[in-house]
Amino acid sequence: MTVTFEEPRIENIDNGALGREMAMTTPTTTAAAKISVRDFDFYYGDAKVLHGITLDIPSEKVTALIGPSGCGKSTFLRSVNRMNDIIPDAHGEGTIEIDGRDVYGAGLDVVELRRRVGMVFQKSNPFPKSIFDNVAYGLRIGGLRNKRELSEVVEKSLQRAALWDEVKDRLHSSALSLSGGQQQRLCIARALAVDPQILLMDEPASALDPIATAKIEELIYELKDRYTIVIVTHNMQQAARVSDRTAFFMLGKIVEYNETKEIFMNPREKMTEDYVTGRFG
Repeated sequence: MTVTFEEPRIENIDNGALGREMAMTTPTTTAAAKISVRDFDFYYGDAKVLHGITLDIPSEKVTALIGPSGCGKSTFLRSVNRMNDIIPDAHGEGTIEIDGRDVYGAGLDVVELRRRVGMVFQKSNPFPKSIFDNVAYGLRIGGLRNKRELSEVVEKSLQRAALWDEVKDRLHSSALSLSGGQQQRLCIARALAVDPQILLMDEPASALDPIATAKIEELIYELKDRYTIVIVTHNMQQAARVSDRTAFFMLGKIVEYNETKEIFMNPREKMTEDYVTGRFG
């Protein structure tokens, strides 16, 4: 699918009108959800930044989160694997379930949660170690010491991240010697090495050139056959190209959630249409 948009621009927006329009919208949900969210609110101290988020994210699909800066996309993404726990006075209310288990429930092992729910950040963050040691890091933390098994998993992970052919002859070179796009794919390989079920991606290609971005997008498309992927992106064309479903966030609420082709070609909400066509952003 090819979609062309103007560069989003900011116009005068009536926040009261936005709130009234969003209050009228009921997000679409799907059957057989991998991630099921119900009435989820999130606070930084006394500031409420997410309001009643409700959606179902299907298994082995790519779900894109779009919306202007500061609308709550990344906060929501980091709530799924509780990365926001490290922020003082931050807390969530409501329910986020993965395979029917509440990730904020009592007794949940957060370390195990983050193994099952990998994360790739906006800026690639390889460790100052070799390429091999970067991918093997989580495996070693998990107790794997057998060299043969480590090598097999590292190779498989690099292959899944479409990086093996480029680095197989220099696995013991510094990861910092790789290009930006290669470093981001290395971070994806590192996340895949611990065999997650879900992969969260926060603007994974925003700092990359068009060629590297195309490789990341191709990789995302290939990985969805094995993983449930949720991606935050400001790039409308990217969301249209790589995702199966799209949720449009505004002011900490979901305005509309539907099949991606419907969001871009036949949005139900005027606000969604205005955003994806660049009338504001």
